[in-house]
Amino acid sequence: MYGVAAVILHGAGGAAVSVVRADARTGRLVRTVVRPTVRTPSAPLTETVDRIARQNQISPQLVHSVIRAESNYDPNAVSPKGALGLMQLIPATARRFGVSDVFDPADNIQGGARYLKHLLDLYKGDEALALAAYNAGEGAVSRYGGVPPFPETQNYVARVRQLLDGPATPKVTAPATSAVQTNDAAETVPAEVYNPIREVKDANGRIYYISH
Repeated sequence: MYGVAAVILHGAGGAAVSVVRADARTGRLVRTVVRPTVRTPSAPLTETVDRIARQNQISPQLVHSVIRAESNYDPNAVSPKGALGLMQLIPATARRFGVSDVFDPADNIQGGARYLKHLLDLYKGDEALALAAYNAGEGAVSRYGGVPPFPETQNYVARVRQLLDGPATPKVTAPATSAVQTNDAAETVPAEVYNPIREVKDANGRIYYISH
């Protein structure tokens, strides 16, 4: 009997499962990458996102893109790092922005939208810095003077900005499993090896080469 090994790959696109098995005919090892099912938001949820985004004076497209990248529209999502709900709020951030029930979609979206608004104001409308801080923490952005050189964070910023260029509620392959808000992303997190390389310039003119 041939064994099967599964390895979870974490990146800005989310958690993909790499399944390695031996081919029954040749005996050679074959790897297959399996990605989660894409969720489509309901009409009421879409309307809730749009309404709360307008209340907070930010782009509904931005909120949709963050939700897609963070949780793939799963209101019960829990990351390995303790981020919760649609916008993957850690408990400290949820308390900071008045969220009483992180698994209530409207409450979670309100907290996430308030935090995005705070970050956009803090970085004077710089979306890349706001997204980097949402993922890696404000301290990491301050410490590095721009988007931190963490593959996970650079992938995350690229992923959300890619979604921003798509439809209002874009369909992509997977949610993110990021270190969210006030927790700095781990510097040792590897980029997914099968992703293409692209050049990204941060707000200070520094160029990074990332995969996404």
